[in-house]
Amino acid sequence: MTPKLLAAAIIGATLAAASPAGAHLVYVSNEKDNTVSVIDTKTNEVVKTLKVGKRPRGLTFSRDFKRLYICASDSDTVQVMDVATDQILHDLPSGADPEQFALAPNNRHLYIANEDDAITTVVDTETRTVVAQIEVGVEPEGMAVSPDGKTAITTSETTNMVHWIDTETQKLVDNTLVGQRPRDAVFSADGKELWVSSEIGGTVAVIDTATRQIRKTIEFDIKGVARDKVQPVGQKLTRDGTLAFIALGPANHIAVVDRKTFEVKGYVLTGRRVWHMALTPDEDFLYTTNGVSGDVTVIDVKAMKPVKTIKVGRFPWGAAVLPTP
Repeated sequence: MTPKLLAAAIIGATLAAASPAGAHLVYVSNEKDNTVSVIDTKTNEVVKTLKVGKRPRGLTFSRDFKRLYICASDSDTVQVMDVATDQILHDLPSGADPEQFALAPNNRHLYIANEDDAITTVVDTETRTVVAQIEVGVEPEGMAVSPDGKTAITTSETTNMVHWIDTETQKLVDNTLVGQRPRDAVFSADGKELWVSSEIGGTVAVIDTATRQIRKTIEFDIKGVARDKVQPVGQKLTRDGTLAFIALGPANHIAVVDRKTFEVKGYVLTGRRVWHMALTPDEDFLYTTNGVSGDVTVIDVKAMKPVKTIKVGRFPWGAAVLPTP
């Protein structure tokens, strides 16, 4: 084999090793461009850019992956996109300034945080009607629904609380005080833990869902990065209960946490102002949205290192993966 052919073979093998085994699509919302970028995980390239409503942020797929829900915050609506055609089918009555949302396991009820109105709006996605509006704390943002569908969570940035909602009655039943400016909430796959990131507090609270009390508060310390730059926001938990990934905002890193010991295993460099993340179905690659640098970092989970940077639109915010056969 000639040196040129050998070099080409080595490069090809390296790129193959740095790509997910299956080809999936990562949808990324771009706040400033009013678009959604779609990345092919086989090539790690943007394959299409879709026009959507104003200031798109939260993204989530229906359980059958036929529809994509988009929080168009400045359009005061949740848009529903047909995944097969990339067309907006209709808008849902989301309430003012929707930022994040969570779809219940029944694939029907969408719980939406309305930041400006201090409420959580519950929308029936089939009848396109508002089921309930629940008063919560000031500046609600984070949303989650438990795996059994019995509990919904809203975090309020100014009140510094986690609000527990009974989904049968659509009533607020309890509150848990956490660190300053809670931004994101994620249930573990078994529903026994709730992880809540506090941006200004610089911590993540792991809450026992049975008692609704904080079990562990995780802190972060990155060499060479000022503590006030460490601002936890988006989170992802692996299904097997081993790892948690925490986006640390202007610290430009994600933290990798051992979920058994709650110890930080390490930090991985990303682009500037990392916001949210999406895991591939096999959980072998993590895609982070980096708002200020306008790109996505692809991280090899096993190696705990970045393998590629993908340019997208201006101020990428949310991310969601569409599995493909």
